[in-house]
This record gives sequence, C-alpha cells and structure tokens, in this order.
Amino acid sequence: MIDIREIMNRLPHRYPFLLVDRITEMSEERIVAIKCVTINEPYFQGHFPGAPVMPGVLQIEALAQAGGALLFSKFPPEAREHKLVYFVAIDEVKFRRPVIPGDVLVLELELVRFGGRIIKMKGRARVGEEIACEGIFTATIVDR
Repeated sequence: MIDIREIMNRLPHRYPFLLVDRITEMSEERIVAIKCVTINEPYFQGHFPGAPVMPGVLQIEALAQAGGALLFSKFPPEAREHKLVYFVAIDEVKFRRPVIPGDVLVLELELVRFGGRIIKMKGRARVGEEIACEGIFTATIVDR
C-alpha cells in the first residue's frame, strides 16, 4: 500500500486538488487507488447544498490522478520531478450513480496502450460493487 506521503512525492497536486488518498494495488499495467469522500470537501458547500453530490468532473479528475500515479511509476524517483502527465482526451465517459459524503471511491485504471508519446488507459470508479463513473483516458508525458 502507498500512503498519502508517498502519493504527494509522486503527484504534483496539493490541497484542495489532491484527490487520491491511498494506493492499494499497483503493477506495471494496473492501479487501484482510494478516495474517501467526506462532507468536509470544500466543493460540497456549493454543489447541491442539502443534498451533496460529488461533481462528476472531480470523479474524473480523481481517476486521472490515479492514472498519473501509474504513469509516474514508469520513471525512477529522481526523474519524476522533471516530468508532467497531461491528459489530452477523455472519451466514452459515463456517470452511473451519484457519489455522496461517506462513500469510498475505488479508482481502477489499466493501461491499454503505452508507447511513444500517447498513452491510453481505461478507468472506472466504483462505490462498493456499483460503478459510479468510467471512461477512456488519453495522456502524454512531457518534460516539466
């Protein structure tokens, strides 16, 4: 398991935009990460007050960050600070259920294509056994 301190070493994001709390599995081709959704998230103040729902765009961002952590794992630690992962397309996105405070979002991504300048990953976010959202992510890795 990779904890939040190591995630902060791997990803350039910081509060309030760091949306990955821990990584529970990682291989060469796949990552599983966790985002614990709490009522203390700043976006809940304005996103449907009284009936809070995590914005879909932030669910996609959480998936993208987990994907970035997978891609950064392809580089030695000393090279990571000199690279950035930019997502250039997100296709076939579907939102299947609302994500609310108290949910644990399980972020799963697997590499579909890695090579050259374009990387493709298929991702899904689950709450329990239900898919909350899914999509196909295209990214590129650039020098900082």
